Amino acid sequence: MLALSIAKGRARVVQGHPRPEARSDESRVAVDLCGVCATDLALLGGYMGFEGVPGHEFVGHALDGPLAGQRVVGDINAGCGTCGPCRAGDSRHCPDRTVLGILGRGGAMAEVLRLPHANLVPVPDSVSDERAVFAEPLAAALAVLDSGALDHAPQRAAVVGDGRLGLLCAWALSTRVARVELFGRHPGRELLLGGGVHHLGAALAPTTTAREPYELVVEASGRPELLDAALGLLAPRGTLVLKTTAAGPVRFDAARLVVQELRLLGSRCGRLADALAVLEREAPKVERLIEARYPLSRATEALADAGRGGRLKVLVEMPGAPAP
Repeated sequence: MLALSIAKGRARVVQGHPRPEARSDESRVAVDLCGVCATDLALLGGYMGFEGVPGHEFVGHALDGPLAGQRVVGDINAGCGTCGPCRAGDSRHCPDRTVLGILGRGGAMAEVLRLPHANLVPVPDSVSDERAVFAEPLAAALAVLDSGALDHAPQRAAVVGDGRLGLLCAWALSTRVARVELFGRHPGRELLLGGGVHHLGAALAPTTTAREPYELVVEASGRPELLDAALGLLAPRGTLVLKTTAAGPVRFDAARLVVQELRLLGSRCGRLADALAVLEREAPKVERLIEARYPLSRATEALADAGRGGRLKVLVEMPGAPAP
């Protein structure tokens, strides 16, 4: 089958990549659309020493298994099924998990992928492929709402980064927080998704100081060096939710956490069913984030395009995928 493969920091499209074989406990999915994520670009740059097929934001059709013939999206974390977290229904923290297109499992930049039956979620007929492909990143944004960050009912919040994930996080927060302010380089982007987000028209820098400290800040810039500056935006006993992952150690002023009694929360994946329920409604208008589509045969160009500064969502479409 046709697939994009990463090896030794180089991406290339492979014509004869092996197709996943049928298994009794997993379903094969014919991918229709795959979104390019910042994690895919990091993997190309050497993150986690990754080699193989990347891609984890997808919508496709189940070829076999309980949902055969249906459009599906998929939870990217495949757990062992027997450890404590798996038995509690949380494969995201299984110590032996594989992760679609990231860790030990071929990803969605291929004609066919494979995931456990339980990982697949059917897509409602009212949700187009162009909206459904955002289910995974939207779920990650909605996860902020369940992270404990809203336990103290903040009235003001800030999001650092107005890229793909930052915009989704800002929109999600705007559904629960009275005022959400966005730090970034692209004023006007906050209007794409709708909702009550206010763009400050400036990117966060290490020397940035808040006019009025925030009770809650979400760091989604993709720049780990901004962690300390994001902490500096917080009011005493405020909360920082960290979305940016880093390949190596990150320096920040830990004393600030103690003296100001700040909370630092990590937030990763969310629940796809929650994201699909949101996507069934008119807002957010996630399809407005799509800036380019490339066929799988030109997937290397898609990665290069997505890596250009300021780009929003770039999609890779598979041979035979339905026309938009």
